[in-house]
Formats: sequence, structure tokens, C-alpha cells
Amino acid sequence: MNLSIVVIGLSVTSSWGNGHATTYRALIGALARRGHRVTFLERDVPWYRDHRDLTKPSAWTVELYQSIKDIPRRFGKLLQDADLVIIGSYVPDGIAISEWVTTHAHGLTAFYDIDTPVTLAKLEEGLDYLSAAMIPRFDLYLSFTGGPVPSMIEQSYGSPLARVLYCSADPAIYAPQRIEPRWALGYLGTYSDDRQPVLEQFLLSPARTLSSEQFVVAGAQYPADVIWPANVARIEHLSPKHHPIFYGEQRFTLNATRADMRALGFSPSVRLFEAAACGTPVISDRWPGIETVFEPSREILLASNPRDIVEILRDMPEEQRRTIAENARRRVLADHTSDHRARQLETYYAEALAHRRRKTPQLPASRPMQVAQI
Repeated sequence: MNLSIVVIGLSVTSSWGNGHATTYRALIGALARRGHRVTFLERDVPWYRDHRDLTKPSAWTVELYQSIKDIPRRFGKLLQDADLVIIGSYVPDGIAISEWVTTHAHGLTAFYDIDTPVTLAKLEEGLDYLSAAMIPRFDLYLSFTGGPVPSMIEQSYGSPLARVLYCSADPAIYAPQRIEPRWALGYLGTYSDDRQPVLEQFLLSPARTLSSEQFVVAGAQYPADVIWPANVARIEHLSPKHHPIFYGEQRFTLNATRADMRALGFSPSVRLFEAAACGTPVISDRWPGIETVFEPSREILLASNPRDIVEILRDMPEEQRRTIAENARRRVLADHTSDHRARQLETYYAEALAHRRRKTPQLPASRPMQVAQI
């Protein structure tokens, strides 16, 4: 089964302030290795244009477009003829693009929600990239969040088929490094106001307590009024090619979860898988369903307060630290690589195709392209 797949996503060319980039790269790279033809369509915007760290992938295609009118004008035939068109969360003008794609595409259509908890929390208020009315029009809803959420999306929003598609790590890129750690604890992530309290509690507060240890935070868009302790190094942006070394230089890395994702649960960050693949033990805040991804105390360490962090950093024997790291890496290689996700997507595609063939057509027939309306 060699498919023609088109992905319309936020950005795959720039990881600046954008956690979607490495998720897309890992998944698409695995799909390409498995023989699928993948094209990624991305709106060309200044903040990503100025920080690109991927230009021309060797096994798949990236196309940049300037405005929503380019979708039918430049890519209409590509989208109509594709076996599968995937539209991601946070795509500019995503609702209008989804309207056009679900009307004109002959193949299956899917919505890939890499921000499911945020989407569900704000869907009724109104989002630029998805409306509740659009959900039943997609053949497949791919959810960043697992547990009971995919079934809820089917039952509450009328999705014909909702399935979990977690992020992943590409083990060819994210692998252990032969390097001596220089930071006791680090964190990699773009600033978010609802995640900052976790970072304050689980990294900045322990840094103040353990003043002789060194800490690090890497990520863009942190406001100028954040007060960083003297022993916390700051890296404004770190491109993915530097991630493995960055993780290798930490004794432990922190997973800090956004409020909506922590409340809904079952929403592992891509950084969890990438850090574990690099052999760096992860300390995470607690949220429902984390035990379905990594086994607590054996593959991941959970903290409830700054004291837990301080005790881990100060008291954990090196042998135990290494064992936890190795256990987590084995779990990633067994369950959470990009190849696992590509295989899952193939399974979901076959399931959605069978579902479409069984059901009575409910969508309107394709209309002529109307560029002005999109």
C-alpha cells in the first residue's frame, strides 16, 4: 500500500516556537521510508521564514504558499487526487481550507489535532483552525490525546472515526550521546503562560534551593519579566539537530505540561519521547494516563512539588538514574518511534476507508473550484 498523502500543517520547516515541527518530520520521514509519497503544504509567514531549520527534505516534498487562494489555484489537483489529505491544528484559515478540502478531495480526509486538549477546551468559544461543524466531515480525527478522548470526539462531535496518534521520536536522530552531563536538570519548550507555573515550581524553585547545581531552560518567546536564578542558563532557541546533545548534557530533564493537557490527561509531549530516546531520564508533573505511556518509578519519575525534585537531584544513586533512563529508552523503541506512528496511520487509513465504503454518502457532491470563496 503506497499512498499519495498531502499534509497541510502549521510549519514543518521551522521549529522556532513550534513543537509541531519535529512531530511532523518524524511521522512524514517514516511514511516516506515506507514508500508513501508525502507533500507538506505550509503557509509562508515571516516568523517561520526567519528561523527555518529544514529547507529541502530528501525523501518528501515541502511546498510553501502565500495565501489561502493558493490552495485551489496551485494545489487543487494534488489535493483532489491524493489518497489521504491531512489538515493539522493551528493551520491559518484552517476552517476555510477544511471546507474546501472535504468538499473537493476524492480520497480520505483527516484532521490531525496535535493540540487536542486546547482544541476541546476552546472549541465552543470559536477557533480559527477548526469548528465543531467540521469534525463530522473528516473521515478520520487523529488525536494527540488518548484514553477516553477519541470515543468522546465520536460521540459528542460526530466524528466517523477518531483515533489516538501520539507524537514520537525518530531513533535515527534522537539517540544517546557520549557526553558528560553539565546540568542537573533542564527543560526544552516554548513559553506558555499556563505552563510557566510548572516550570517555576519544578525547575526554578529547586534551582534556588540547590544553588551549587547548574540548570538550563531552552526555548523561545519567554517574556523579559521572568526572573531567572543565577544558576539557570538560558538558550533562546535550539534547533532539532542540537536536541540530542542538549539532552545528553542533562542528568535529568523536566516535562512540564500545559494546564488543559494536564487536566484532560493522556497527552504525552513529543519531548517526553525525544528525551527518553536520547537516554535522559525524565521527571514529569503528574497527569491522568501518564502510566499508560511510561511506567512510573521504573521508566519515568513523577513529582508533586519542588521538594520531590530536590530529593531526586540530590539523593538518587547514579546507577538508578541510568537504569531508569535505559528502561525509558527501551519503551520508546518498543512502542513510540516514528515507524510505530506511520504503521498506526496506515491501519487507521484502512479502517477509515472501509468505514467510508460501508456508509451512505452524506457529503455534498464536489462543486467547481471557487477560488474567491476560499
